[in-house]
Amino acid sequence: MQENRKNVIIIGAAGRDFHNFNTYYRNNENYNVVAFTAAQIPDIDGRKYPTELAGALYPEGIPIYAQGELSKLVAELNVDVCAFSYSDISYGEVMSICAEVNAAGADFLLIGPKETMIKSTKPVIAVGAVRTGCGKSQTSRRIIEALMEHRMKVVAIRHPMPYGDLVAQKVQRFATIDDLKKHNCTIEEMEEYEPHVVRGNVIYSGVDYEAILREAEKEADVILWDGGNNDFPFIKPDLMVTVVDPHRPGHELNYYPGETTLRLADIVVINKMDSAGPEGIQTVRDSIALVNPEAKVIDGASPLSVDKPELIKDKKVLVVEDGPTLTHGHMKIGAGTVAAQKYGAAELVDPRPYAVGRLLETFAIYPDIGTLLPAMGYGAQQIKDLETTINNADCDTVIIATPIDLSRVININKPIVKVGYELQEIGHPRFCELVCDFLKSKNLIRSDCGCK
Repeated sequence: MQENRKNVIIIGAAGRDFHNFNTYYRNNENYNVVAFTAAQIPDIDGRKYPTELAGALYPEGIPIYAQGELSKLVAELNVDVCAFSYSDISYGEVMSICAEVNAAGADFLLIGPKETMIKSTKPVIAVGAVRTGCGKSQTSRRIIEALMEHRMKVVAIRHPMPYGDLVAQKVQRFATIDDLKKHNCTIEEMEEYEPHVVRGNVIYSGVDYEAILREAEKEADVILWDGGNNDFPFIKPDLMVTVVDPHRPGHELNYYPGETTLRLADIVVINKMDSAGPEGIQTVRDSIALVNPEAKVIDGASPLSVDKPELIKDKKVLVVEDGPTLTHGHMKIGAGTVAAQKYGAAELVDPRPYAVGRLLETFAIYPDIGTLLPAMGYGAQQIKDLETTINNADCDTVIIATPIDLSRVININKPIVKVGYELQEIGHPRFCELVCDFLKSKNLIRSDCGCK
């Protein structure tokens, strides 16, 4: 082993950090990773990255600390380099962390796609976004539909969410609802995996993406990378799709690494045009033209489906939205809010007076969430606190706008309205055309398939 290895801390949030370690540091004798730090997600520090995943250079594993200890760790562990390795964070916040690292005496590093993208033996379409909550998942579903129309066997690979036993989560395969129980999924994991499996698709996730990719390739004609937050893909794409959000205009050029995904895109989807204002739409169009003028642009809407609109009209409603979208995604309006407004709710009930336990912490950390309830469920206690908060609320109806059937996970003592949403292209180009062109380029279908 090399004597003068540089000591490294990987700054992360249980996702990109582990992938950067696996692809860049695990077998690299020039570096010694002395610690991970963890942010964004509750209760993911205080663990170890286990030796079974860390490899021969790390027989005792690697400790994971809270990011709040970063400056102290740089000094105590004689750290040379801190590699920033998580996503959906403003440029100002990134550079503040950089300043902290530099002031503590270490270099600050951002590791790019060249070192971390794994090459597949199968064609790969990747879906990313410029922020959490833009509509990646519905875009992925729409692309899968287009691929299945050509009888392609599509296997999705999801950005990681390894919040439990990391060894057990090395490679995870989800094909049925029962698999969600088998792998002890959090609400956040179910929100990403369940929409795929209920449509009959297989989706993989986990920790070691080289191993995950090789398993997925065994049963796929085409791999679909279903990205997380606003990160760039772990798998090298043949076609890159990035979703932008006119409800948060300007964010596409001000968050890391969202601008990277925008610059990498072959196709950009402007989503939610049915509920966004013209100024926001024009701002994101201008941003696309500025940094990626060669990209094809799909105009998209996100129409709602509401199962019981009569339970909304003139009612006091509690709106439950996707947790990460409201927290580090900073989203102020979601599908549940749009449904409440569209179907004439009398009042949006503020959940904060009724919040208990871990949800009180969430509202303290993210005070700008406002009158929406994030469906937080990273652990059993959070799920219980979510249930209690909903049942405490003085409302007539609970509007559930999460991607899963939340009533399957918790017991709710009030009438429920479920809100769904799918991507709908406006005009041309459409995914059926662009996917057809992609499959032709890979010689997977005939040139006279008749899509157009």
